[in-house]
Amino acid sequence: MKKRGLTDSFNYAIQGLKYALKTQRNMRIHLAIGSAVIILGLIVGLSTIEFILLLSAVTLVIVAEMFNTALELAVDMFTKEFHHMAKLAKDIAAGCVFVTAVYAVIVGYLVFFRTVKIIDLSESISRIRRSPWHTTFIALVAVFSLVIIIKILLRKGTPLRGGWPSGHSALAFSVFTVITLLSNNLIVATLAFLMAMMLAISRVRKGFHTGWEAIAGSAIGILVTLLIFQVLYRG
Repeated sequence: MKKRGLTDSFNYAIQGLKYALKTQRNMRIHLAIGSAVIILGLIVGLSTIEFILLLSAVTLVIVAEMFNTALELAVDMFTKEFHHMAKLAKDIAAGCVFVTAVYAVIVGYLVFFRTVKIIDLSESISRIRRSPWHTTFIALVAVFSLVIIIKILLRKGTPLRGGWPSGHSALAFSVFTVITLLSNNLIVATLAFLMAMMLAISRVRKGFHTGWEAIAGSAIGILVTLLIFQVLYRG
């Protein structure tokens, strides 16, 4: 048997993660919720210990879901017919995911509702509006770089066209988020949103991206921009 190199090992691991994300709805849900919680933790400024606990809980749920998927595939490889032992194996694996999810909820509750002060949203928005111009530039560069990295890892499309996620949608909604944060005008923010939406729809209609790729890019653009403004400028 051919000996696998380090690069091959990484590629196989990425392929496994990619398969789980593409085929398992629960995996996508866990990843989306976990990412949102981690970003929220960065925004509210959790302590190092609190953030490690939060990150560990999210990671544990995702790992448990991947093991559950792997076990289901292994069982299905040996039998496609109903067998009570196969059912028990799958049920136990699903139970592991449930236990880790409950643990993650408890950790999230203790971290956010017991240790985090109530956020003054108006003060936070006011602080963001006083941020220097280069924060916007950093946010756009971060969004663009993240999109390129994801496309390279997933090997979908080219860095500047096609694939998951949509880079045009990510940048468009990043600009929309910047305009919304820095302006104090609902009409301007609405126009920026409509322009971003039109660009994302045009990418789908032209066949460069699927609807989910455009949605993923839009979410990345918004979340990364919010994160950059909160983390890089706090005073």
